[in-house]
Amino acid sequence: MQPSWKVNRKPAVHPDRQLSGQVLAQRTAYAFGNLGQSAFYQALSTYFIVFVTNVLFIHAPAAEAARYIGVITGLIVAIRIAEVFIDPLLGNLIDNTRTRFGRFRPWQFIGGLVSAILICLIYSGMAGLVNVNRQLFMVLFVIVFIVLDVFYSLRDISYWGMIPALSADSHERGVYTSLGTFTGSLGYNGITAIVVPVVAFFSYVFTGSRRESQEGWASFGLLVAVVGLVTAWVVAFCVKESDSDLRSSDAGHASPLAAFKALASNDQLLWVALSYLLYAVANVVTAGVLFYLFKFVLNMQSYFWVAGLVPVVTGLIVAPLFPVANKRIPRRYLFIAGMVMMIVAYLIFILAPKSLPLIVIALILFYLPQTAIQMTAILCLTDSIEYGQLKTGRRNEAVTLSARPMLDKIARAVSNGIVGMVAIAAGMVGSATAADMTAAHITVFKISAFCAPLVCIVLSLLVFVFAVKIDEKRHAAIVEELSAALAAQA
Repeated sequence: MQPSWKVNRKPAVHPDRQLSGQVLAQRTAYAFGNLGQSAFYQALSTYFIVFVTNVLFIHAPAAEAARYIGVITGLIVAIRIAEVFIDPLLGNLIDNTRTRFGRFRPWQFIGGLVSAILICLIYSGMAGLVNVNRQLFMVLFVIVFIVLDVFYSLRDISYWGMIPALSADSHERGVYTSLGTFTGSLGYNGITAIVVPVVAFFSYVFTGSRRESQEGWASFGLLVAVVGLVTAWVVAFCVKESDSDLRSSDAGHASPLAAFKALASNDQLLWVALSYLLYAVANVVTAGVLFYLFKFVLNMQSYFWVAGLVPVVTGLIVAPLFPVANKRIPRRYLFIAGMVMMIVAYLIFILAPKSLPLIVIALILFYLPQTAIQMTAILCLTDSIEYGQLKTGRRNEAVTLSARPMLDKIARAVSNGIVGMVAIAAGMVGSATAADMTAAHITVFKISAFCAPLVCIVLSLLVFVFAVKIDEKRHAAIVEELSAALAAQA
């Protein structure tokens, strides 16, 4: 007899059912959502700092521009670290949302709309205000950036938090995670592939020169906003949440304090979070400096599209294969193998930063395992929901999965701070070129861009190997125990 917690009241998702057109359509719609969401994240976390350091203050004197760049990167770090404590509250808000459209879909609609509008504002320099009144611009920037991050977080948390609302089966969750990660890789890395030609094209349209301009970056921001809005609304209108006895056992509304208690009491969630945080810091920092590597170290800015093409191709290969490989190989070993590949990539980056062929090899080794690493972390976080429910008696879906965007924000804050400071320290700002780079500049760049992230990767691997215990078998046992406990209470 099928356990009651697997009975979906809505015919949404079950791993043993023959795939119907409705199920395929829902999976496609869900996957499509992360295409724009990841592109949005990359534009906000990586290329906004490139925009700030290169052209946002291009009309200001050099010394003044450097001062404003330092202030704005510092502000971003402070804002994002402060917002880290808001994400569990946002997760609690989503968990306590009760509408006829479900808990998650309304936030896809609202979060997608507001964040799309606001990213246009920051990429346009507040509609050109940065060139008119820089003091007022800074004040408005702080307000807009905080609101932007909050609504993007509502979209991000509701997207990944939806996975346990679609299925209680670990394999089926893996399918949704794989699809979301696959399209996310396309969006995240596709932005890297197109950012230079898009900015150059629109700069030429508006200024007659292909040199990057404020107008070119504003057009890039508008493109990202449109893609982000459309993909968010596809999820809002086309993905349906399932219902089950396991989810129906939810006790209902919880206080904001309960959100933090839920995170603090889930030890496996915390260990997975620490491992992922160390990985995310390394990953985002390195991704953030690749533009500078090609422009100032290799002196091959026109080849920067390679840094976007490599992850797109590797993502196309690895994401569909992960569920297949995971049937034969426990995800724990896939994670370990991926980390080893990244360590080798960093060694190549450090030893041969001026060789394009070796850099391409390093990029392949760097990006090839990322899908497996990220999916493993997401699945471990998702499976920790039932672990926490068994341990505390409460089911916290969005609160638990708010940990991932919260960790991404920390990594993004650290990355923005490091990239901004490195750009200034290494003289990679304003009108500087590769010819201006000294040996000292290159050394500063290598240490911050590759050596420090390498240490983070090694620490992430050690935490995962020795502290993370949730795997496929452990989760299945937890679900059985939880199902039996709920049946006994009935």
